[in-house]
Amino acid sequence: MNRRDALKTFGAGFGMLGVAQAASQQPHFASQAKQVIYLFLNGGPSQVDSFDPKPLLTKYDGKGVPEEFAKNAKKGKDMRNARLMGSPWQFKNYGQSGLPVSDLFPKLGACIDDVCVIRSMHTDLPSHEQAITQMNSGRLIAGHPSMGSWITYGLGTENQNLPGFIALCAGTPHVGPQLWSNGYLPSAYQGTYVPTDESDPEKMIQNLTNRRIGRQDQRRQLDLVNALNKLDIERRGTDNNLEGRIAAMETAFSMQVEALDAFDVRKETAAVRERYGVLDHVEASNSKKRSATRDGDFARGCLVARRLVERGVRVVQVYFGEDIPWDSHHDILVHRDLARQADQPIAALLTDLKQSGLLKDTIVVIGGEFGRTPSVETSGRINVQNGRDHNSEGFTYLVAGGGFKGGTAYGATDEFGFAAVENRVHLHDLHATILNQLGLDHKRLTYRYSGRDFRLTDVAGNVVQGIIS
Repeated sequence: MNRRDALKTFGAGFGMLGVAQAASQQPHFASQAKQVIYLFLNGGPSQVDSFDPKPLLTKYDGKGVPEEFAKNAKKGKDMRNARLMGSPWQFKNYGQSGLPVSDLFPKLGACIDDVCVIRSMHTDLPSHEQAITQMNSGRLIAGHPSMGSWITYGLGTENQNLPGFIALCAGTPHVGPQLWSNGYLPSAYQGTYVPTDESDPEKMIQNLTNRRIGRQDQRRQLDLVNALNKLDIERRGTDNNLEGRIAAMETAFSMQVEALDAFDVRKETAAVRERYGVLDHVEASNSKKRSATRDGDFARGCLVARRLVERGVRVVQVYFGEDIPWDSHHDILVHRDLARQADQPIAALLTDLKQSGLLKDTIVVIGGEFGRTPSVETSGRINVQNGRDHNSEGFTYLVAGGGFKGGTAYGATDEFGFAAVENRVHLHDLHATILNQLGLDHKRLTYRYSGRDFRLTDVAGNVVQGIIS
């Protein structure tokens, strides 16, 4: 009797539930994409300094908002004392599409023909905790499944030796594990967190290798524990948490085969690591810390993400770094160092995916929880008044691959960049469109919990046809 037959037999076959939860599943309809890489720039990057140029900001730099604009704007009252600030960076048109990109992202600019620039994103609240939670889970409050969990719930995974959903970060982003939580979905769909501030995969994934006993004895131990767990399920009935633990133990055992190789970027050539901007641990430790992040950590996350989707991992989310590094209230010039760490690896990732043909099957999403205001942050707590405040009313997201229209700018903010005014895209719309490209109907991808059906997009969301092929 092989192991799969044993799982079917022991505990009335309940053990197969844990395995079945992770298996690849059919989408609702034909899909254009199979996988997602979400590069999350936590803290809120400034759209008017990156991908949404506003010439009027330069004209009115240091001045107040023109009275006629403030009077007609949605938030006119808030603008009375606003002092506008032009971007310190120049914009240049890139590629055949001629889309403008600032000096902050020249390497990404070279890839812009493969990128759809959504300039009309908006979300519900401008506070970090709620906005990050909502951008990751569709909800303002904790307790709901993350987008990665919803996707793996709908599609499963194509690699039984690796988790279907992996979250990568050097340190912990603001809010933390809730961002990759399975919420009320079965625990098999929770994201697996792996830190990227180490280059040795055995340090990235603690206790993966058992140095005391061999794989055959480990297999016997795990089969015994699973058999006992299944007997318990048979006695007490269905238990999603226990079934999730069974699946997690199976995945952990299987990871010994493939994970150490998948996470080991040292197996890439020196030229590839240099192209991404990956530094080894010694170099990174000795590098100057001019920001809240360490050089090379985000680059390592991007390179690991590529290696994981190559191996069939369904969703990989790479957070930029500890807490909210892009939160530039005091001085927007901090964006220069942050963009330097982000521009090179993002461009390298897009280039590699395109060259390998994986970009057709992989959606790459780039953005933060909101954007930043076109005006200067002037509150009393600001020591250098050269920064920008939070802006949830209008900001930019980038999407590439998976059937999204490259070389396209969609939607627009007003002439200064305060709010989205044309073809507005709510985060529910973005989530619905990502699911659509994966062959999932966001209205049908539901889970019944506490007496009602829940979904990623709550009771809203529309597929944005203008950004997909």
